[in-house]
Amino acid sequence: MLKGKTALVTGSTSGIGLGIAKALAAQGANVMLNGFGDVEAAKAEVAAFGVRVGYHGADMSQPGQIEAMVQACEAEFGAVDVLVNNAGIQHVAPVESFPVDRWDAIIAINLSSVFHATRAALPGMKARGWGRIINVASVHGLVASAQKSAYVAAKHGVVGLTKVVALETATTPVTCNAICPGWVLTPLVQKQVDARAVAEGVSVEEAKKRLLSEKEPSQQFTTPEELGAMAVFMCSPAAANLRGTAINMDGGWVAQ
Repeated sequence: MLKGKTALVTGSTSGIGLGIAKALAAQGANVMLNGFGDVEAAKAEVAAFGVRVGYHGADMSQPGQIEAMVQACEAEFGAVDVLVNNAGIQHVAPVESFPVDRWDAIIAINLSSVFHATRAALPGMKARGWGRIINVASVHGLVASAQKSAYVAAKHGVVGLTKVVALETATTPVTCNAICPGWVLTPLVQKQVDARAVAEGVSVEEAKKRLLSEKEPSQQFTTPEELGAMAVFMCSPAAANLRGTAINMDGGWVAQ
């Protein structure tokens, strides 16, 4: 379905981003990866689908590097047809003791980077007459949790930005939508599970159950593969008029 297209996926050397990159590659898309994980391993996993794979190490807190990454993708592959804004970081603390530098970093990487990448990629999409912008927000773009002020503020911002871009491109063949996952068992979340198991003196499996039971009625983690499948759908002809949505894949979290 995406043969001849190119996808730029930020934060894609592991976890959700890598899952989406592989799903797009399975549909024939060439992929430009980005992130600070195991680059060679990620490239090999994506290249296994028989597509071309590139990498750019842009720091997603730096607007100039983000713009350079988009330009590098266009230079290497000829286009950025699918932009997946996935890069993100997390820090947990009460508002009154939230480190200012952590607030600034989370807003820069989780929210501002989405704007900078979109701003850089959108003109080419419009000129070529086709484009898909997919923002990986979070269930925390729709509801809040305590001690996650910066993350919740950033992800709510991503959902709002998604709607604005969708309105501005509404009469074009470019669409913009957001995916809002609940708990996904990424390496980052696994660390939280392991820490909880130690702190509460329980097994890792029990720690997983406790984590899920607090928020996610399905008692199941959403998987990178499921999120990848949603991204593929958003790129499909069936989603041509899907615009400005924030689709929560959260096991019923927001339904409560």
